[in-house]
Amino acid sequence: MIFRAVRDGRPYPEHNLTLKQWAEIPPRPLRLDQLITTKRELALDKLLAEDSTFYGDLFPHVVQWNGGLYLEDGLHRALRAALQQRNQIHARVFVLAGAPE
Repeated sequence: MIFRAVRDGRPYPEHNLTLKQWAEIPPRPLRLDQLITTKRELALDKLLAEDSTFYGDLFPHVVQWNGGLYLEDGLHRALRAALQQRNQIHARVFVLAGAPE
């Protein structure tokens, strides 16, 4: 199994972080098997695109909430890492208020 679980949607409350606020969070390594995805489907053209992060953040966005690590943005990058036989990625992790550390 690549990910801990696959969900369709975010179970946590809205955090309203801007891209600038995400960029201020330093990336840290995470194991892919710790992550819970918030998307069930992906676009194959985005997965295979070489410039898929050209206009976005280089690091995936993860929300830590109620003991889970939810992959909010970066599913294609995480899956690409798995296809390259890597078991971890560097991601920005936002700890949602009230969530255990």
